[in-house]
Amino acid sequence: MIINYSAPAELFPGKNTKGSSQIGYRRFGSVADAVRFAVEDMPAIFLRGAVMQVDETRFDASQIRSLYDADGFPLDRAA
Repeated sequence: MIINYSAPAELFPGKNTKGSSQIGYRRFGSVADAVRFAVEDMPAIFLRGAVMQVDETRFDASQIRSLYDADGFPLDRAA
């Protein structure tokens, strides 16, 4: 799959069933920023049911992780 990492993206985190703390919807200026936030900054419990939307295409948690791990990911990854 070819993705434009510079396209705007919307991230809808999954629900946290173990507590009341919620992370809400976020809009990002780029797919790369949304993917990095989802994998590096968002608690894993929210990534499980997360959906990222880019134009009319939706990506689930495993697809978000695959985009992060891809050779073409344009940002530095956490060590």
